[in-house]
Amino acid sequence: MIRFQDVHKSYRVDGRDVPALQAFNLDIADGEVFGIIGHSGAGKSTLIRLINLLERPSGGHVLIGDTEMTALTEAQLRLERQRIGMIFQHFNLLSSQTVAENVAFPLRLAGEHDNASIRQRVDELLARVGLTAHADKYPSQLSGGQKQRVGIARALANRPSILLCDEATSALDPQTTASVLELLAEINRELKLTIVLITHEMDVVRRVCDRVAVLDAGRIVETGAVADVFLHPQHATTRRFVNEALPEEAAGEQAPFAHVAGRILRLSFRGEATWTPALGRVARETGVDFNILAGRIDRIKDLPYGQLTLAMQGERVDDALATLREAGIEIEEITPLPESRA
Repeated sequence: MIRFQDVHKSYRVDGRDVPALQAFNLDIADGEVFGIIGHSGAGKSTLIRLINLLERPSGGHVLIGDTEMTALTEAQLRLERQRIGMIFQHFNLLSSQTVAENVAFPLRLAGEHDNASIRQRVDELLARVGLTAHADKYPSQLSGGQKQRVGIARALANRPSILLCDEATSALDPQTTASVLELLAEINRELKLTIVLITHEMDVVRRVCDRVAVLDAGRIVETGAVADVFLHPQHATTRRFVNEALPEEAAGEQAPFAHVAGRILRLSFRGEATWTPALGRVARETGVDFNILAGRIDRIKDLPYGQLTLAMQGERVDDALATLREAGIEIEEITPLPESRA
């Protein structure tokens, strides 16, 4: 659906070019929820705005399907942007217009003049986002979560095939964030939209995204399926994001296990393996002993997963690990940190 080919972006500051994004290639598949995560200043907003050319690249090509966005005239680009909805961090609603008028605004901009058709579409969208009873209210009368739902309805008005979310949940409290993410997942599932979502929170990526790219100082440093990146982060920046999302695991990972007897291992379970008693069965069959040091069971989007950090000892530890691997369980051996000395 979306393809970046050798794209890079620089800004002219005080007579010199300051790079915001180093040259990169990236493909985003049709119908997936793709997350872009990075700290402030990493280039996330610049990258997402390259898709609808709110920011033009300094070089390279941006394609949506077979359409090269960077080759379009301004008139062609205006039409193409109707296929791309956008949700903003701070809502960007028109304060002098009602909820219904805000949602109708893109329809009127696109040239729709039939008031009955506009009202029907607005009613349909407000029902989808759960705001039917608020159609005649003004933005100042809404909560933050309700304002963002208006933003989502407005972004869907022209039936786009792509939905861009620019830090769409960062101004919301955790409970409201969860409800908005659930709504985005529902929209993706039912309307088959391609959603590109930028965030600085790995937990947002974990809840709703299929794949993710990690940005650091204008470079894509890691990309892949969310389950792979979340459970086995390769880059230091990615590991920091995962540790921020799972502080208890981060604390456990940093624990000085040098005093613990046995081999220190991290076991990762995915899908149905999360619910099977494989560890107990293997312990009985091989006679190994194990001590659970840290653990968690949760979900990555719709995928159940579990991770256990444990110490294992006995004569047949290698046999036990081979059996666990055969059952589809991923195993990493951890080198214990030395004990700190006062």
